[in-house]
This record gives sequence, C-alpha cells and structure tokens, in this order.
Amino acid sequence: MKALAPGTVIFHRHRGYGVITAVNLLTGWISARFGNESRTLDLNLSTDEVQFADGEAILFRRAPPDRMPHARLMAMVRALHQAGYQKLYLYAWPKPSGLHWRWHLFTGQRDWMQRSWREGWYGSGADYNGNPVMGWGDTPGATTEELIHALAKFDPQGLAQALGRDEDHTAWFAGVCDALLPGYMYSLDMQRPNGGPLTEMPPVPVIPVRATLPPYAGPDIGWPPGWAGLWSKVHVMPAPRINLTGRPEVPEQTD
Repeated sequence: MKALAPGTVIFHRHRGYGVITAVNLLTGWISARFGNESRTLDLNLSTDEVQFADGEAILFRRAPPDRMPHARLMAMVRALHQAGYQKLYLYAWPKPSGLHWRWHLFTGQRDWMQRSWREGWYGSGADYNGNPVMGWGDTPGATTEELIHALAKFDPQGLAQALGRDEDHTAWFAGVCDALLPGYMYSLDMQRPNGGPLTEMPPVPVIPVRATLPPYAGPDIGWPPGWAGLWSKVHVMPAPRINLTGRPEVPEQTD
C-alpha cells in the first residue's frame, strides 16, 4: 500500500476528491478537506471506504498496532548481525513516566553508558504512537529489509561503523530475539532500592509491544555482555565540566 500522510490526495464516493490534513494511524482516523469546504471532515479508514486518487482502496488494519517499535528494531538488528554488522547495539529503557520506552541504536565501541548519539538513531514509543516511523526515511509498516535499506541510505557512514565481530553480544541478542519476538521487547532498566548500590542481577524486564498480549511468561532473559560489572556499585553519570566563561556551552557532535 502507498504511504498515507498529510497532503495525500484521496477519493470519497460521496465527497469526491480531497486532501488529507491529518492522520492518526493508531486509531485509523484521518482529517481531510474536500473541494471548497472551509472545514475538515473526519473519516474512519475502516468504515468510510476511502480510496487513493487512482482508485486503490485504503485498507486499515483492524488488529491492535504495536504501541512501540522495539520488536521491529530487534528484528532489524538481528538481520544486520547476521550480515556481519555485529557492532550494532540496541539500548531500550523506560521514560520517567513509565508509560513509554525509549530506544537507541549505537555502533562501534560497546559502551552502554557512554554510547555515542547520532541524529535519527534514537526515539521514543510516545512519538511512535502518532507517527509510526523510526526517523531515517522509513515508511510506516516497513519490513525488516526496507528498514535496513532506508537506514543504509540515511546514514551509510554510521552504519559502516557497525561492521565487525562481537560474537558474545551477537549470540546473546539472537537468543533474546528467539525468546521474545514478535510480541515482546526487553528493557535495560537497572532498578536500585532508594538509590542504593546494585547488589543483585535480576532478569531483564520484558514488556509486550501490544496491549492485547498477556504478560511475558517465557524463560528469564539475562543481561547483555558488558553489564555484569555495573551491579556492584552505584552508577553515576560523569559530572559536567566547570564552565567559567559565563556563556552556555554548545554540545559537541559525536559520531
């Protein structure tokens, strides 16, 4: 199916040709303006028989959509690992509200806490609900192969940094994907009581990516390689350097 976005020309059998002004792919509702009408009309893609301008039907999937993109990202990372891009890592953690989970892809050195940030390689489930794309030129509902091609086109230099071997992490990630996909994702959320030291290593939290799925009941998921040493002490992010100039510092760009 073609991409559906604001600006798409559509046809409705009672209103004729119109232009979409807003899309909510989580609920299946769109807003569109027809002819010389000054206000928009709300339409449901499941029941209002909306078509593209060339007559192709717009079919809205009635099944509950993924509320977060992490499972799709996990499938993409596993495929890239199999293609030799083993220095690619997926970090996921909850937002402070606990309602959504962030995600971050990074490459190169496997440093979970001091990982580099590249524009377009991170996002949040909260943004995904209203705009279900990753942010590197992909389209809603893109397959694993399409996500890979879009990422390679968007940032070939960044993806090239993932070339290399990291066999222990690749084996861990493949086992996690076998246990969780397609309905569940992992969250690397280190809980510590009242800010105290991390004295234990509980199983990795697992969250369903669709609201209709039951809680995860499979085998426990262990933490990825490189996390074992983080459980014996309180993790503190490095303090920012002292600024004596009186002018705000511009964050440095990292590759």
